[in-house]
Amino acid sequence: MGAVLSTKKATKMGVDEVEVVESCMVAPCQETPRRGMWLSPLDLMLVNRGLTPAVYFYPYRSGLSDFFDVARLKAAMAMDGRLDMDGNGVSALVALVAFYPLAGRLGMDGNDRAEIDCTGEGALLVVARSDLTIDDLCGFLPSPELRTLFVPRVEDYSPSVLCAVQVTFFKCGGVALGTALHHVAVNAISAFHFLQTWSAFSRVGGAAALELPFHDRTLLRARPPPFVHSDAFSVFCPKLNLSVEPSETVVTQAFVVSKDQITTLKRACIGSDGGRVSTFYALSAHAWRCVCVARRLPPDATTRLTFPASVQHSMRPPLPPGYCGNGIIWLGAAGKVRDVTSSESEDLVFVAGQISSAVRRMDDELVRSVIDYFVMTILRSTSHET
Repeated sequence: MGAVLSTKKATKMGVDEVEVVESCMVAPCQETPRRGMWLSPLDLMLVNRGLTPAVYFYPYRSGLSDFFDVARLKAAMAMDGRLDMDGNGVSALVALVAFYPLAGRLGMDGNDRAEIDCTGEGALLVVARSDLTIDDLCGFLPSPELRTLFVPRVEDYSPSVLCAVQVTFFKCGGVALGTALHHVAVNAISAFHFLQTWSAFSRVGGAAALELPFHDRTLLRARPPPFVHSDAFSVFCPKLNLSVEPSETVVTQAFVVSKDQITTLKRACIGSDGGRVSTFYALSAHAWRCVCVARRLPPDATTRLTFPASVQHSMRPPLPPGYCGNGIIWLGAAGKVRDVTSSESEDLVFVAGQISSAVRRMDDELVRSVIDYFVMTILRSTSHET
């Protein structure tokens, strides 16, 4: 999530609009495992993605004396023994104790294979202030300005840090929470789990009742020997190129879809069986059609929609709740352009059905085939073995 600066304000804003007043490494207060954490093939595929930035905005809430209190934030992240979080002297479990890999560093094992070195060195916490207000920002789109102002620059401290957070206090009393978490350590689901845990410990300390993370990534190890099912590539997309040529300009735009519009799209996707259609299927089908029309693709051409899918519930047995690691593969749905772009309402049933069919075909065998494929091809060619 993020915000893009307005055209008027963007010309006046730079790094000097935010002043860093404190930066420190927050380490777990309790002893955590010291070991090299093995990374699965699905983790290693993202080792070069680096840190994933995100920014969350919080308007000021009057009547809360401890609104984003820095001492409480530090205590909840590392449990500073000088602060009694729950009021009765009971030490609470804290975020970097539960998510101890995030307090480590990215490293290499003896075979030059990437791993998380669980050193307990800590996460980077930056506190900043700004004379801007939240109203000076408009929209909620990713932008280079947003990252420069509100996401901590890890390279200024330690390039191997896996978790960095910046808390910026606005003149209006609101707060921007900027995070930079390494993709090899967590995906979006795990990152949100960490933030939820930290938030809960900040609010209620030891009274927080949350699902703990599960750190054993060997559940996604390749099979001995690895084997790729012949049907896997009918839905699995092994290579996804999202790079942009230096001469190209990427424009980010958000489209607001109302509840009534979503309901209309869902109805257009319901087939003769009357089965339920999810919001994801309906919106994806509509977006796929719009992109094909905008690109003016030849009617006889084959078009392919790719999208990420979680493997958690497709495996047998399923991955445990709270699995902390990357568990996403890319699937693809294909069809002729003429079928995808048809203006007949019943043909949106076909488009949504192609997406639904790809999702339904993701089972344990497909997931295992994807993992084995990565090990047999891409990872082996880059010296990352199983």
